[in-house]
Amino acid sequence: QVQLVESGGGLVQAGGSLRLSCAAFGSRFKFNALGWYRQAPGKERELVASITSGGSTNYAESVKGRFTISTDNAQNTVVLQMNSLKPEDTAVYYCNFDLVWEYYSGSYYPGPWHYWGQGTQVTVSS
Repeated sequence: QVQLVESGGGLVQAGGSLRLSCAAFGSRFKFNALGWYRQAPGKERELVASITSGGSTNYAESVKGRFTISTDNAQNTVVLQMNSLKPEDTAVYYCNFDLVWEYYSGSYYPGPWHYWGQGTQVTVSS
């Protein structure tokens, strides 16, 4: 099964930048979409950005023009580049893999399968 490992969160001043990375391990897979979500205290989890296997991207209005989502060539890592950060971007960020199928331990498992990263804290100070 896929294991997701996130990295790159931290504390930054307003106007600064952070780069979040989420790497998948444990199986071969084909994905439908990869995404980043965030959840601030007292608020519901919301979609920040997503990218499809065809390369189409989608962004929340609040981050358009500031955040960029991308994958590596092997398409087993999703990255969120966050620029011009604002205090309202403070939240725990989670990556999400929406899979069409997985292959591990010699067997094929048709999906859909949905996996979440462990979450990484992003704090933007004013």
